[in-house]
Amino acid sequence: MIGTTILAIILLGVIYHFYKKAYKRHENFPPGPPSLPVYGAYWLILLKGLNNLPFAFIKFAKEYKTKVVGFYLSNMPVVVVNDPALIKEVLNREEFDGRMDLILGRLRSFWKKLGIFFTDGYFWHVQRRFTLRYMRDYGFGRREESLESAVAHEIKEMIDMSVNGPKYPAEKELVKGNLIYLPHFLAVPFINGVIHIVTGSTFPRSEYHALWKVARGALLFQRSSNDLGAALSLTPCLKDIMPKFSGYKDLRDGNQAILDFFTKLINEAAATYNEGYDRHFLDKYIRKINEEKKLQKTTFSEDQLLLLCTDYMFPAASAVQAALTMLMERMLLNPAVQDKVHEEIDRVVGRDRMPTLDDRKNMPYTEACIRETLRIDTIVPLGVSHRATSDTKLDGYDIPEDTMINLNFVTLHMSKEIWGDPENFRPERFIEDGQLQLSKDKTLPFGAGRRLCAGETFARQSMFQVFSGFMQAFKVSTADGQPLKQPVQRLQGIITSIPDFWVCVTPRV
Repeated sequence: MIGTTILAIILLGVIYHFYKKAYKRHENFPPGPPSLPVYGAYWLILLKGLNNLPFAFIKFAKEYKTKVVGFYLSNMPVVVVNDPALIKEVLNREEFDGRMDLILGRLRSFWKKLGIFFTDGYFWHVQRRFTLRYMRDYGFGRREESLESAVAHEIKEMIDMSVNGPKYPAEKELVKGNLIYLPHFLAVPFINGVIHIVTGSTFPRSEYHALWKVARGALLFQRSSNDLGAALSLTPCLKDIMPKFSGYKDLRDGNQAILDFFTKLINEAAATYNEGYDRHFLDKYIRKINEEKKLQKTTFSEDQLLLLCTDYMFPAASAVQAALTMLMERMLLNPAVQDKVHEEIDRVVGRDRMPTLDDRKNMPYTEACIRETLRIDTIVPLGVSHRATSDTKLDGYDIPEDTMINLNFVTLHMSKEIWGDPENFRPERFIEDGQLQLSKDKTLPFGAGRRLCAGETFARQSMFQVFSGFMQAFKVSTADGQPLKQPVQRLQGIITSIPDFWVCVTPRV
C-alpha cells in the first residue's frame, strides 16, 4: 500500500513537471502550442500539418487568435509570423536580420559559418557588399548584354535538343522522342548563367552532364530539408545514428555535388591567375584574398569564396527551375492561358527571332504568368529562418534575443483580402488597361529589406527569357495525352517543388 502511494506520488510529480514545462514561456511571449517532451511543440506541429507546415501555422494562428504564433523546439524559442503587414515589418527591421546557427548551415560549409545565406553581422555585411559590387560588373543585379546572350544560347540548345533529339549520352536521360523530363531539363540556362557571371565563360553542350549533376544535387539538398528536418537541427547526433532517415546523407551529398563543381572551377582560376588584370569575378575575389592575407583578421578566404559561389548557385540550380516547372504544369492545367501566351509571343515577337529582354515590357501577359506562379506556388513558403539579434517587440509581444523567426509567406500570397480569389491561377490580376502594373504585385518571392535575395534581377530576367523562348518554340501537353485536372501534390522542403515528370512538347510551326 505504501509502495503504491509512493509510486503514485512520483507519477504525479512527473506529470506536474511536464505540465509546467509544457506551458512555461518567456513573459509576454506570443501564444502558441505547448511543449511536449524531447522536441517541444514539434510533435504538435507535425500533427497539425505534416507536409504542409505553412497551413499548419495558419491553423495555429486561428486557434490562438494571433498573427504571431510562438512555441518552443526543445528550449529554442520560435515565432512564425502569419500576417502580410508584419512580414514586411520584420523584413525591414535590422534587429531581425540575424541568421540561426543550425546544422543545416554548418554541414554545408566545413562546420564553419561561411557563405551568405546563413551568416550575419559584420561578416555577412562585408561579403555581401563585396560580391554584389563586383558580380554586378558581370550582369548579376543588372541587365548585361553578354549574360543575356549566354542565356539565349542555352535556350537555343535546349530547343534543338527537344526538336532534333539527344546528341550526347546524358541527354538521353532527359529527352525521349517528343518528351522532356522536368525540372532538370530546364536547368542549364540558369546554371550556365551563374557560371558566366562567376567565370566569364559557360560549359558547352558536350559537358551539360556536369551541370545536370549540379542541378540534381541542389534539388536533393532542397527537398531533403523537409518537415522532419527540425529533428536533425535539434539533435545533431542523428547524422551519425541514422544519416539517411534524418535527411543528413541527402543534405550532405546534395551539397557536396556543388562544392566539388566549384572547387574545380576555383582551382583552375587560381592556377591561371594573373596579377595584371581581372578576367572575371573569381579573379577579383582571389585578388582580395591576396591583399588581405597579411591582416590578422579578414573575412576573405578560399573556403568563403567556395561557399559564396555555392550560395549563389543553389537558387539557380533548384528554385528557379522548380518554379518554371510548376508554371509548365499550370500551362497543362489551363490550356486557355497557354493559348494567350502563344498569341502574345506571336504578336510581339513573331517566329523569326527569339524573345529578348527588350520585349519584356511589351509582353505583360507572359510576364504576369511568371509572377502568378511565384504567387500561387510560394517558392520558399517559410523563408530562410531569421534570428532576433536583441530583445525586441513584435505586434505587442516580447521577442527574446536569439529567437528563431520564420515568415509565413503563404499568408501574403494566398490572402483573400489582397487577391480576392487567391486559389485561382489568374495572370490577369497583374494587368490593367493592357499593361503590367507592378503596383498590383504585392508578392515577395525574393524577400525584402537587407535580406532581399541578391539574385532577384538575374532570376526574373532569366525566367522570362527561358519561359518566353520555350513557349515560342513549343506547345506543351501531358505525356499520356490526357487532360490534367488538378495540380499534383507539392513537395515541401526548403523550397516548394513538384515530383519530376515527363511532358510532351510539340514544335509550333
